[in-house]
Amino acid sequence: MVITGHEVILLGLPVDEPLAGGPSDPSRNRPTILLLLRTDEGVEGIGFTFLGAALSRALKVAVEDMAEMCIGHDPLDPEPLVAKISALAGGSGPAGIYTLALAAIDIALWDIRGKVSGQPLWRLLGGKDKPVPTYASGALMREFDDEVVPMACRRLVEAGHRHVKMQLALPGEYNREREIQRIGDIRAALGDDIGLMCDVNQRWTVQQAVEMGQAIAGFGLCWLEDPVAHDDLPGQATVAREQPVPIATGEYIYGLGGFSQLLDAAAPHFVMIDPFRAGGITPWLRIAELAHARGRPVVSHLAPEVQVHLIAAAPNGHTVEYMPWSIAMFKEVPWPRQGFLQPGKAPGLGLEIDAAAVKRYRLS
Repeated sequence: MVITGHEVILLGLPVDEPLAGGPSDPSRNRPTILLLLRTDEGVEGIGFTFLGAALSRALKVAVEDMAEMCIGHDPLDPEPLVAKISALAGGSGPAGIYTLALAAIDIALWDIRGKVSGQPLWRLLGGKDKPVPTYASGALMREFDDEVVPMACRRLVEAGHRHVKMQLALPGEYNREREIQRIGDIRAALGDDIGLMCDVNQRWTVQQAVEMGQAIAGFGLCWLEDPVAHDDLPGQATVAREQPVPIATGEYIYGLGGFSQLLDAAAPHFVMIDPFRAGGITPWLRIAELAHARGRPVVSHLAPEVQVHLIAAAPNGHTVEYMPWSIAMFKEVPWPRQGFLQPGKAPGLGLEIDAAAVKRYRLS
C-alpha cells in the first residue's frame, strides 16, 4: 500500500456552544484544516489541525506541502516518512506551524492504520472496551454574561454531565472579589455533586494565582488549569507548592521535550496534552508514557473525537475534555452520556466526513 493523493481543505467551523445552548457568534468562525490522505487501495485517512488563527492559510499550505511529501510512501511505515518530512522542513521546526501541520499527517496515518487492521484506534493501541470519563468544556466561558452562566450550569446538569469546566481571569482588570463571586455563583448553580475544573489560560501572575488558589480552595475544584505562563517553570512550581488546588497544565507545550522539562521543574498534578501542539498521536503517546513513568495522569485538550481513543488506551488516561469545536465536520461523533464517552467500534478513528458540512463551511 502506498499513499497516492491528498486533499487539504480550510474550513470555517461555527463558533457555537452546543452543550448548554450558550451564546454563538455568527460573525466569526473557527478556522480548521481538514486533511484526506488517500492510498492506492482505496483506504482514506482523516486528519485535521487548527490553532493557527489568522495564520490558518499558511498552516493549510504547510499541510499541503507535507502531504505531497507523503506520495509514494507506505502509510503503515510512518517513521521514515516523518524523518523525510523533518529533513525537508529543515529548521522550520520543531514547534509552531511545522508541528501543527505534522499533527494532521500523523492523525491521518493512524486512521489509515486502524482501518487497514479493521480495529478502532483505541483497541489497536491496547485500550479496553469501556466508557471513558469526560467533562463539559466551553459552556462557562469568562466572557459570558453573569446571567447566562447559571442557566448554562442548570442545562449541563440536566443533560447529565458529571464534571464541567469554567474559566476565571474575567475580562478587565484583575478583581479578586469578582472572581470569587463568579466561581461561587457557578458552584451554587451546579450543586456540590458536580466536579468542577477552572481554566485561567495563563492570565494570572504567580502572586495572583497563589492568592486565588487559596481563596477558592473551599469550592472543591478538581484542578486549576494553566494559572500562569506555561513556560514560567519556577512560577508554576511556586503556585503548585503555595496553594492547595491541584494544577493541570501542558496544553501550550509543543512536542516531548517541553513536557520533560515541565515534569522535572513543576510536576503538575495533571498533564494536559493537546494533540496538535504535541504533533499528532505518535508524540501524544510518548508524552503520556513519560507522564506515566513520573506517576502523573494525563488529560486531553480539544478534539474529543480523537482523544477518546487515546485516553481509553493510555494506562494513566484520566478524562477527556469535551470541547466540541471540531464536531461540525463529522456525521457522527461520540457524545457525552451521564459523564462518559463510549469509544466506537468502527475501524480507525471511526469518523465519517459530513460532505454537506464541508461544503457549507469551506473557505478554500
